[in-house]
Amino acid sequence: MIEVKNVSKKFIKNDKKEKISFLADEDITFTAHEGEIVGILGPNGAGKTTLLRMIAGIMKPTSGTITINGMTYDNNDIEIKEQIAFLSGNTKLYKDITGYELLKMCGEYYHIDPKKIDEIINDIVKEFALEGFINQRIGTLSTGQNQRVAIARCALHNPKYYILDEATSGLDTILSQIVLDFIKGEKNKGKCILYSTHYMEEAENICDRVVIINKGKVVRVDSPDNIKKETKTTNLRDAFFKLIGGIKDEK
Repeated sequence: MIEVKNVSKKFIKNDKKEKISFLADEDITFTAHEGEIVGILGPNGAGKTTLLRMIAGIMKPTSGTITINGMTYDNNDIEIKEQIAFLSGNTKLYKDITGYELLKMCGEYYHIDPKKIDEIINDIVKEFALEGFINQRIGTLSTGQNQRVAIARCALHNPKYYILDEATSGLDTILSQIVLDFIKGEKNKGKCILYSTHYMEEAENICDRVVIINKGKVVRVDSPDNIKKETKTTNLRDAFFKLIGGIKDEK
């Protein structure tokens, strides 16, 4: 289980001659269980990526606690990171090596049995339809191809927890569905998945519950169906706009 309890993150920025502090995330609390996909939804600047980076152990909360499988990063940093896969919305891959070389390198990093790594890579190549470019240098790949290699990297070590930020960014409808089917398959294996997306239809389709964040604060945590009933809407997109107060603040 991933448990986020009263988590806040404060940043300080320089504004002319003074320093101004602000909270990117404020007092955020929710849980995500094994065999569950929990969506993290919110407009740009809501604090989603900062939150996911804290859960992935890349940033440290200013206050509050994050517990993964009963452990905290302060005491179990390496053990936790061996169990998670983190995909950032702006993940950068080594451009001068091939996708295959990247996966091979990651296999060594995660201490995957050298006798099994080629078989595992071949399975992942088929899973994400990478056959046509797995041996091309990453720097020559399109945005969508790069994204699929990045997701394949996440799946390589069979993590227990997935923290995915904009996983289908840059993918067309067919390739997006390949990724979504994979995520649903991992859920069915008992994996715990956090899934941030701007695509409300995706969230409505695959998420058991969603955490809606606006201006750094949690607006609602519930299933898409319950949120639609509460807001008297027929789809999650309309419900989302009702809960954040419309689009006037996003212009």
